Amino acid sequence: MESAAAAAAMRKASSQASLADPDDFDLTRLLNHKPRINVERQRSFDDRSLSELSLTGGGGGGSRGGWVYGAGGGTGAESYESMYSPGGGLRSYCGTPASSTRLSFEPHPLVGEAWDALRRSLVSFRGQPLGTIAAVDHSSGEVLNYDQVFVRDFVPSALAFLMNGEPEVVRNFLLKTLLLQGWEKRIDRFKLGEGAMPASFKVLKDPKRGVDKLVADFGESAIGRVAPVDSGFWWIIILRAYTKSTGDASLAETPMCQKGIRLVMNQCLAEGFDTFPTLLCADGCCMIDRRMGVYGYPIEIQALFYMALRCALLMLRPEAEGNKEVMERIVTRLGALSYHVRGYFWLDFQQLNDIYRFKTEEYSHTAVNKFNVNPESIPDWLFDFMPTRGGYFVGNVSPARMDFRWFALGNCVAILASLATPDQASAIMDLVEERWEELVGEMPVKICYPAIEGHEWQTVTGCDPKNTRWSYHNGGSWPVLLWLLTAACIKTGRLKIARRAIELAEARLARDGWPEYYDGKLGRYIGKQARKLQTWSIAGYLVAKMMLEDPSHLGMISLEDDKPMKPVLRRSASWTG
Repeated sequence: MESAAAAAAMRKASSQASLADPDDFDLTRLLNHKPRINVERQRSFDDRSLSELSLTGGGGGGSRGGWVYGAGGGTGAESYESMYSPGGGLRSYCGTPASSTRLSFEPHPLVGEAWDALRRSLVSFRGQPLGTIAAVDHSSGEVLNYDQVFVRDFVPSALAFLMNGEPEVVRNFLLKTLLLQGWEKRIDRFKLGEGAMPASFKVLKDPKRGVDKLVADFGESAIGRVAPVDSGFWWIIILRAYTKSTGDASLAETPMCQKGIRLVMNQCLAEGFDTFPTLLCADGCCMIDRRMGVYGYPIEIQALFYMALRCALLMLRPEAEGNKEVMERIVTRLGALSYHVRGYFWLDFQQLNDIYRFKTEEYSHTAVNKFNVNPESIPDWLFDFMPTRGGYFVGNVSPARMDFRWFALGNCVAILASLATPDQASAIMDLVEERWEELVGEMPVKICYPAIEGHEWQTVTGCDPKNTRWSYHNGGSWPVLLWLLTAACIKTGRLKIARRAIELAEARLARDGWPEYYDGKLGRYIGKQARKLQTWSIAGYLVAKMMLEDPSHLGMISLEDDKPMKPVLRRSASWTG
């Protein structure tokens, strides 16, 4: 009976159709289920104990308050993964007794305002809170932006509610999005893959029937008509965060969720003509959702892909039908993917010098310059930008091409997923410190660096008037990335970086009306076309504050290093052969 109900709930319908009552009836029991919340929580750590961590090749760690700290990648016997205390029952800043540690935060006046704004952005479907829309006037409740719930935009909101002990909205979001995955998806008569998740969905009132209905967008309404590659990955990551936060694995273990994970995995692990383990993607398929020259193998997608693979491996049940084969493919892909990205995407001073001296037209498997990258393609700005201490994952690597730009989301997710080795994670944070003005400036955080302009801007962006230099995706500063930077700082023990970035944001965010992004080399100006009261700017700030006040929250989003997946060769050897 359960399998029949699951099949009925997952049956296909047109992507323009509403969710019929029978479909929703099958999920009534799940939606109304109230998971048990374990309210025990490890409290904040002082700055001294975390700053003692160093990522110097996996040395030992210090301990405090029952926690054992490894060197970034989790080299201790215990880790964030094993020591995280389930249950977001403690409500940070909102009626929670102050932490007993001497360096805990006093409630900032901005926090209460941010929570009020976030709650006003909640949208309900048939009496159930379902997600947050992009922006809403938190004084009048007027919708100021798209009325859709975007999957990638909801991520910081989901984490905020989980950290505040309110998992119901996240559970509802996961279940409804899972139903949407089962819809038939067509764009201009072309059918999308079965595992594709929507970019967004919205709730519409049906005056004739007197009920709400959902309308999903799988790319048919998007600018450029590009289907989102990252939605399925973010859905899996949120599901794992929900499971870690509540301690309730029953949702992830339902046949529907197991099938949903499996469909995403089958789609992205499908065999083709690729000779690389990275995932080939079009422009506009991720947070940079319009043409910006990221076609190929963008680091953002590769890091999210890696993280989703690892989360899926943790949640898939091997005894379920079809799971064992998928899990075997995941393990094989993880090893190849980590080796490839850690070796070929990594750039530091030594690697730059090696590329500068590359020979081209090397044929055979013994080639040092495996992608035939021409040294003349190295941009002039990079020689001054690259410090002797620090490094990062470049934006893209493919035949005869290396995009040397810095992308914040991809590098931060690489740290959280332990795609970056401990040495690499440390080097990324060193780079942020060394190039603070360029990568952070006056408003955290620069989405990419540097901006492209002139003839290059014309050819790369198609003369996009929104992506002009130092604006929007082209070197703009996005407050939502504050939570990712903070999470990476906590994992690497670099709290001073996170505190400094949060202080910068607090000085202006509310005063400027919670903008979507900022313009200028230093992020000094509110974006020319930036929407105000942007929900994920608000949620990103809240998540950063709550994680810094209680670093055990990191456990729901961070993964520790899996030693068997480390490459056999050191990263320098991948270039020198």
